[in-house]
Amino acid sequence: MIRLYVSSDLAPGSAVAPTLDQSRYLTQVMRLKVGDDLLAFNGRDGEWRAEVAEVLKKGVILRAVEQTRPQIFGPDLELIVAVVKKARVETIVEKAAELGARHVRLVLTRRTNADRLRLDRLDAIAEEAAEQTGRLDVPPVDDPVRLDALLDGWDEGRRLMFCDETGGAPAIDALMAAAQAAGQTVEQAGGGGKWAILIGPEGGFSPEEGERLRALPFATRVSLGPRILRADTAAIAAMTLWQAVVGDWER
Repeated sequence: MIRLYVSSDLAPGSAVAPTLDQSRYLTQVMRLKVGDDLLAFNGRDGEWRAEVAEVLKKGVILRAVEQTRPQIFGPDLELIVAVVKKARVETIVEKAAELGARHVRLVLTRRTNADRLRLDRLDAIAEEAAEQTGRLDVPPVDDPVRLDALLDGWDEGRRLMFCDETGGAPAIDALMAAAQAAGQTVEQAGGGGKWAILIGPEGGFSPEEGERLRALPFATRVSLGPRILRADTAAIAAMTLWQAVVGDWER
């Protein structure tokens, strides 16, 4: 069944007005008519079965009928990635949503050299990925900030998985060791803890950035293997390893 992310509140009988683009998709691409069903979610009220109530010249009106799933969230995982070329950032945002990131943060490093980004385009990509994967929330994508500023304001209750191409323990070993050092089981580290994954720019972090990151008490330095990975590949690999060890994947 079609799933649609909406901004409106969802409750029994509530009217929902999709965007014009969404309305065109429903009526012109999917050929929905009055009385047809779909699923709607907004990241707050769970998932709802809704029906097409009206088809207007400039959009459609949906009506929420019944809740099909209560609101739930996955692990509290943020993906932080240095800005790279636009197409690769778009891939990263899409895969972050598919792989369960709660939040995507973009950072500027000393070696950042990339295209300008459209945040509305990235938000739309995250929404579409959430619709397709069945998750009940959409990860927000933040405006880029300087890496130093991000670290200056860091919540030290959030562990940082720092992907360091100059070395580090294998990611699986490092994540398990971090959980044990915190007195947690692997399951507790994922289900009850806050984590972030940091992916650097093409060309890597500067020596000064690498030195600061390696000195952070909340950082877990990991290696993603013997090959140098592009940023989008590194983000996918890192999130996959994290989900397999301390995330919400069944083991």
